[in-house]
Amino acid sequence: MQAIGWIGLGKMGEPMARHLRMAGHGLKVWNRTAAKADRLVAAGAAPAASPADAARGSSVVFAMLADDTALRGALLGPSGAVAAMAPGAVLVEMSTVSPAVSAELAEACAAQGVSYLCAPVSGSVAFAEDAKLTVLASGSVEVYAATVPLMRAFSAKQVHVGQGGEARVMKLALNMMVGLTAAMMGEALALGEKNGLSREVMLDVIGASAVASPLVAYKLGMLRARDYAPAFEARMMAKDFDLALGVAHGSGVPIPMTAQVREGFSAMIARGDGDADFFNYVELTARLAGLDGG
Repeated sequence: MQAIGWIGLGKMGEPMARHLRMAGHGLKVWNRTAAKADRLVAAGAAPAASPADAARGSSVVFAMLADDTALRGALLGPSGAVAAMAPGAVLVEMSTVSPAVSAELAEACAAQGVSYLCAPVSGSVAFAEDAKLTVLASGSVEVYAATVPLMRAFSAKQVHVGQGGEARVMKLALNMMVGLTAAMMGEALALGEKNGLSREVMLDVIGASAVASPLVAYKLGMLRARDYAPAFEARMMAKDFDLALGVAHGSGVPIPMTAQVREGFSAMIARGDGDADFFNYVELTARLAGLDGG
């Protein structure tokens, strides 16, 4: 088995790393909050004192971090993971981050003689727990092919989308659509409820209709219970919308719906709902419509 380093054990990273360990791979793991590594260490993974320690001696290093700042802090600079990697090793970077920081990382890897694969994932925490994620990868076809057997431990599908940073844009495009779905559902439910329909009836009809995507089906129980325990926090969706808007502005692509819905996430955060699931947007729309249940 290869020596594998794993950096970042949050809601997504921990179950993904756990599946690799369950598949029999040796892991050296690091997380900023060290206690989040306890479950993996109990399962036989080795704890790392720093990102560089996790990377040192590993032939493949996976990283799953919250944002650009976390990525720079853990991976870049003289004390970061990339500087500790041996020439010929592979970095598989799976975070949802900006194409700009991804380009910085590509440059650092090239200078170190390290192969670099962008590989953000699509899917919820539940998908991560069940190893049903989709990996969106871009970079060298050869590096991709070499790492697919490892990625199969925590994902159901792997897709190579380009040779450079295309996977970053693909992930942002998907998250735009996911976030816009919350706003679409909110407006539809508010329209119906304000005009005499019950939420239960509407959700039953929507769930059996042509718009019942896997995402909508997954969120129906949450909407019925009005329980917005987060699978993906509104503040994280706002971060991803900001990244998408930055790419759109830089490439001359107008995305007015995304810009407008981003302001709704700002309103959620301002009223203290930033740590609720992003589908709590539905309740924001209900409140704006003057509905008592919102």
